[in-house]
Amino acid sequence: MAAWPDFYPCTCIAVDAQGYGSNNDRRQSEIQHDLPRLLDRAARRAGLDRAQWQIQHKGDEQLAVRPVDGMEARLVDDYIRHLAAELREFNAQRVPEARLRLRAVIHQGLVELADNGFAGTAVVATARLLNADPLYEALAAHPEADLVLLLSDEVFRSVVAGRHTTLVPEDFTRVAVQVKEYEATAWLRVPAPGASAASSYRPGTAGHQPGTTETGKSVDPASGEPAAVRPEPAAAGGSGGTGTSHEYRADNINVTNVAGSVDARGAVFGFGSSGG
Repeated sequence: MAAWPDFYPCTCIAVDAQGYGSNNDRRQSEIQHDLPRLLDRAARRAGLDRAQWQIQHKGDEQLAVRPVDGMEARLVDDYIRHLAAELREFNAQRVPEARLRLRAVIHQGLVELADNGFAGTAVVATARLLNADPLYEALAAHPEADLVLLLSDEVFRSVVAGRHTTLVPEDFTRVAVQVKEYEATAWLRVPAPGASAASSYRPGTAGHQPGTTETGKSVDPASGEPAAVRPEPAAAGGSGGTGTSHEYRADNINVTNVAGSVDARGAVFGFGSSGG
């Protein structure tokens, strides 16, 4: 688990389960069991390692803090995308009243690892954003949504408006937040139900390349596990480059007769009659 001395530039990621207090004891226990598992799986599939984050647990709520390191675009884009997909799959197996719906916030600022948690105005701002009315209103207005996201103005301008993700400013709605003494502009997004969870971190941005973990290992976007390294097939009809052609070439068919066992992992076979 990463640690740092004094106040340090960090990204704060907070989530909270909707309607937790209205559940019975057993349902509250289930939420506390399921929430970390869903968050871990979404991070892993986004190529992130939550074991390297500082995490403060609070029943139905979690606040994670990690040093700013160029992976902020992946947090805003891939992590949230995979979290929405995890929630969709999780909720598909449950009756409507047992669905797990989350409010999520991402903010940046100076944070200190204090003796009783985290210290710094960035942490306070994150908590205020998590309890902002626009998040509650978005969940109420979109009953089909499993997740609603609020970015602080700082994160929105540096990551989204800076065009470091597949998201564009038009994907967000500007909202005014006022919670207790905190007032700020923030940016709201409701991920579309059924949106693809494929890794989408944009190439060329700071940090790691798409399809890699925080340690630089390749990952399979579908499973989140390290991907096997295998060569690309040569492009059909070409002498160089890589790729796969789906063009049918009747004049370029090879027939191979094989006897005995064959290791054909990764191979593609076609079948036909000798008469054409």
